[in-house]
Amino acid sequence: MPAADRLIVPLDVPTLDAAMGWVERLPDVTFWKVGLELFVGAGPRVLTELRQRQKQIFLDLKLHDIPNTVAGACRAVDAVELMTVHAAGGMQMLQAAVAAFGDRGDRPRLLAVSVLTSLDARALAFELRVPLELPDYALQMALLARDAGIDGAVCSPREVAQLREVCGKDFLLVCPGVRPRGSNIGDQRRVMTPAEAIRAGADYLVIGRPIVAAPDPVAAWQQVCAEVDAAL
Repeated sequence: MPAADRLIVPLDVPTLDAAMGWVERLPDVTFWKVGLELFVGAGPRVLTELRQRQKQIFLDLKLHDIPNTVAGACRAVDAVELMTVHAAGGMQMLQAAVAAFGDRGDRPRLLAVSVLTSLDARALAFELRVPLELPDYALQMALLARDAGIDGAVCSPREVAQLREVCGKDFLLVCPGVRPRGSNIGDQRRVMTPAEAIRAGADYLVIGRPIVAAPDPVAAWQQVCAEVDAAL
């Protein structure tokens, strides 16, 4: 895939008008992420608007609930390319998400969130009391997802190389926490540059603030595309 098709830009805004403003401002972006803020603020209509503009959609709601509830939410999803559930929901929940789509030919590829990229090893150990090192826990979550029939995982670029080696070439890896060199990392903790993440084995990169918060978002988008192209 060319670089532009491997980059996903988040629509981290509260309203439909604001979201469509960004879609118009960055017409060359083909893949947009709809997360909790926009989906709660605008509802499913935002998915319809993006589809009418022939955009690909990453619905990032990180579903994490009892299996029956997650299955119901999955059945209600229509016409998106990627969507997330949380691996911490366990095997039954993950299997319920897979089963909810059945043999639908247009079903999205399901991704399991392994460890939020805002968490570091200290938070995992002392706040969440997880007795594994962070890379080991991320791998455990990815393997759980793979065994449940999930198509891939959302992970930090720091874990990509290990997950690619263990989970195989067909397991989809999508990475937030990607920052071009010199960018402010904000609330992310485990980051890499776009080129580093692609070379490590990432399939898609989610890059938001370095593009939309740049003085010239179009130029920032083009710069990231060039960096990824050079790494391919």
